[in-house]
Amino acid sequence: MALKKTSPKILFLIVSSSFVFLLLYAVLFYYIDKTEKEAYHNSVELFESKVNTMFTLNSQPIYTAINNDTNWDEFVRFIATKDSTWYNETIGNELNIYGADYLGVYDANKRFIIRTPTPTIKTLDFIPKQSMSYLDKVRIGKFYLQIPEGIVEVTGATIHASDDPFKNKSKISGYFFAVRLINAKFIKNLENITSSKIKFLGSNDVVVEQRHVVSSVFPLKDSKGKLIGKLLFERKFEVYFENMITILYAIIVVFIFYLIVSLFYTQKLVYKPLYLVRKALEKNSKTAINELKKTSGEFSYIGNLFEENSNQKLALIKARIKAEEGDLLKASFLANLSHEIRTPMNAINGFTELILNTELNDEERVEYLNVIQNNGKNLVSIIDDLIEMSKIDANQISPNFSEINLDSCIVELYKTVKVTIPKSKPVKFKLIKSTLPAEYNIITDEIKLKQVIINLLTNAIKYTDEGLVTFSYEIDENEKLIHFTIQDTGSGIDEDHHKHVFDRFKRVENDKTIKVGGLGLGLSISKAYIEILGGTISLESEVGVGSTFYFSIPLQYAKVEHIVVKSIREKELVKSKNKVILIAEDDNINFLLFQKMMQNKDYEIIRAHDGQEAVDICINNSNIDLVLMDIKMPVMNGFEAIEQIRPIRPTLPIIAQTAYSSSDDKAKITKAGFDDYITKPLNRERLFELIDKY
Repeated sequence: MALKKTSPKILFLIVSSSFVFLLLYAVLFYYIDKTEKEAYHNSVELFESKVNTMFTLNSQPIYTAINNDTNWDEFVRFIATKDSTWYNETIGNELNIYGADYLGVYDANKRFIIRTPTPTIKTLDFIPKQSMSYLDKVRIGKFYLQIPEGIVEVTGATIHASDDPFKNKSKISGYFFAVRLINAKFIKNLENITSSKIKFLGSNDVVVEQRHVVSSVFPLKDSKGKLIGKLLFERKFEVYFENMITILYAIIVVFIFYLIVSLFYTQKLVYKPLYLVRKALEKNSKTAINELKKTSGEFSYIGNLFEENSNQKLALIKARIKAEEGDLLKASFLANLSHEIRTPMNAINGFTELILNTELNDEERVEYLNVIQNNGKNLVSIIDDLIEMSKIDANQISPNFSEINLDSCIVELYKTVKVTIPKSKPVKFKLIKSTLPAEYNIITDEIKLKQVIINLLTNAIKYTDEGLVTFSYEIDENEKLIHFTIQDTGSGIDEDHHKHVFDRFKRVENDKTIKVGGLGLGLSISKAYIEILGGTISLESEVGVGSTFYFSIPLQYAKVEHIVVKSIREKELVKSKNKVILIAEDDNINFLLFQKMMQNKDYEIIRAHDGQEAVDICINNSNIDLVLMDIKMPVMNGFEAIEQIRPIRPTLPIIAQTAYSSSDDKAKITKAGFDDYITKPLNRERLFELIDKY
């Protein structure tokens, strides 16, 4: 059968994904560039509109003043009399009103009469007659002139009597002009108003568009409409993305480097080990097995399994030859050998088939294993929650009050929770102690109180991506209560969901809750525990701000400290060189797991299929050193069995093995007389720790 290679497919996937990424990035870059150009042109249009509006508003006061003065009977009379005294006392004093550098008056025949200049303009008569002809048509208007002192802005109007405000009923009596010199002061004032830099340009000068500057050109035209100059307004345009191309090139270089490194390590860490695995399976090559053992991670472990399998095969051959000496020995040996071989072979063949028939890289393999492990833990946690909630519904939960040191308990919880926060998560965790410390130890159910606090703190940390989680408590001597507060700066809960937040099997459905998972039983269990302790719980929360949970429990001091002296039961002396362990287990798979865990130890294992058989063996076999007693068994359960064993073997260590894990179950096991307990799923290290202890 032709073997399909995996490397071209992975390479194609990486290259195609990279191409799509770069294509999307190019589209984004094009969009940003287009947006920048649109923003630039919009800024130019807005700036031009502002400049034109500014000139209009800047000229409005002059228009108003000159229109008022040129509709004045006394001004008409002055044209006829040329009374300089009247002029100097009235019109001549209005330079500041006009903000002008020159005021000039002409008669109806366009002859110069009088002027009022500032020192900046020394030219006597510079208004051309064609400009007055322009006023004959428009009556009032503005234009620009080039004079020896520079370019000036000229605002002029025809002079009429007071009864002709629109200057269209009577003949023109004369002409009046207000002139402003466009000098450095004038330019500076415009720059301040428009927040820009202004330059003079000639009539033939061309304005070059600059990428980071918005500009507007204001034309300076004479009364005939001829262009005599320009004012160039320029302002910085800050919206640009020059570094984008550089960043794109840097990303491409980094990506190519990362691609080369990934391909190198994929070849080294995946393709070569898989080749060695195939060679070891097809040809049972010892060279391939030895090279596989030298690799790192799971492949090294697989190499050890291959070697162990090879050794087991050799041992099997030798055992088979020896087993042929007798039918009884053969039958017994083969049954045991079959059991011993098939279990590891099943695991090896199963996982090898997955490796051969599934295209996995190192990262995927680690990811799958982590997913299996994490989901296993989550499943156990969910089962525990469901069992606990079912007990709460059946009213099987009761408080186990004891005396505790509140401050020590809180500090211990704080330290325990703090170490679980990943260092990479930007969340600060703060403890605020009561301003009034507890005078004595308090009476409460320590296990349930701790579980409530852990549930609330775990939720707060889980739903806070960054920010602060605060845990505080306060002794209220007046109300005889202990108030606890857990506050976070997380995603928060919408007000519509507040009334359902403590309901079982209900949770707020959003992206965050979907991401973190869970059945939503934690708050329901916490509320039930608090009510069992005689307390209350409440919530304040706002989306985007965070949540604050408040709960209170009764304050009851243990003013007299009682020291409970527990009787010490001497352990039985070990009667045999190797420990004889009785495993009372009705489930074949669980018993098989015990055997496999202890097969490398020098223990003699005896099995009881039910409680009654366990009682009989303990009574009739004095060599039993330790009993692992399942709680739930047919005929007679573990509690009933220990009740019969204890009077006869009071010092025999008996350890309960149970799938029950609630605080009430643990208390019930201890009360029944068991020396210790181990919960399912079994933990190998915990099992040997208990065996060594007892």
